[in-house]
This record gives sequence, structure tokens and C-alpha cells, in this order.
Amino acid sequence: MSIEKIVEQALQDGYLTPAMEAEVGRICDNASDLSIEEYMSLDRLMGSLLTGEVVAVPRKQFINVMEELVLTEVIAKVAEIEASSESSLDVGDITAYALNRLPPLYATTEEGANYQRHRAKTELQEFISQQVAKAIDRYLDQPEFFPERQALGKSAGSDVLSQVSNLLQVYAPSFEHSTGEL
Repeated sequence: MSIEKIVEQALQDGYLTPAMEAEVGRICDNASDLSIEEYMSLDRLMGSLLTGEVVAVPRKQFINVMEELVLTEVIAKVAEIEASSESSLDVGDITAYALNRLPPLYATTEEGANYQRHRAKTELQEFISQQVAKAIDRYLDQPEFFPERQALGKSAGSDVLSQVSNLLQVYAPSFEHSTGEL
């Protein structure tokens, strides 16, 4: 999405989402020379933020631990399937299908998140695995209804790694790879 479109959307809606903010940052970081129109749009956005015409929506202050657990399970299963077949699976579709059939496990602190992870691993791991398996089966059995459809926040042709990266950026922004946990 272009800076101009993001600014127009923010002005229309009255808010700048974290995803929109990240996209503006990505565009600015990757563009060595912005056009005068892009600079003008950025200036308009900054002015709107300063006057309160547009407000920045804060990043969420809570997490659904179930998303992390399901995503981990989906990634593992999809990797197994893709390594041994010609199938290409959509991590986002499979994760969403499974999550819609599982209870949420929200937390607002790291202690709460650790409690929810432990609880899920001891009480719900089998149920999580069953729902992920059903989601994969459903995905593999579905006909291709709308091949032109676009997943949220990504362009066509993305591979599993970029899908996972996008999902982690949205749902686990403070994820540290060194912990070995999601």
C-alpha cells in the first residue's frame, strides 16, 4: 500500500493502526528517495497526528496464548506435509480455522501468559492437535472457490516463511527467538 493511500485511509477513519504505522515505517526505511507527493503525504499525516485529527491506535496490551500455541502446531504440521508432498498450504487459513474452534487464552502479563501456556499444554494439547489436524484436512479438501482472493495484510505468492513472519509480527511482537518459546 502506498503512503498516500495509508494517509487517506487514516484521515478517513480518524486513526492510524499499528499495521498502517508499520507499513509507513517499512516504506520509509526501504525508500532512499521519496517523491514530493510522498513527503507531502507524510507531512499531512504528521500534522493530523499532532492536531488529533488522526490518533494512533496503541498496540494491544494483551495476547491470546492460544494463537501462539496453534501457530506453532500449524507450522510444524505444514512443514511436514510440504516437505513430503507437492502441496502448498496456507498457514493463516489453517490457523484461523483451528482458532475458531478452540477457546481463547488471554493474558496481560508474562506471568499470566506463562500460566496460560502451561495450562494449555497440560489440559488442551490433544484438543489443539485435533483441531489443527481437522483444519489441515479441511484445507486440503476444499475446492478453490475464489483464486483471486487476497489474505489479510499480504500479497499473492507469499511463501510459508513470510506468512509466519507476518503472523508473528502481528500477534507476537515481543517474541524473542532465544527463549525457544513462542
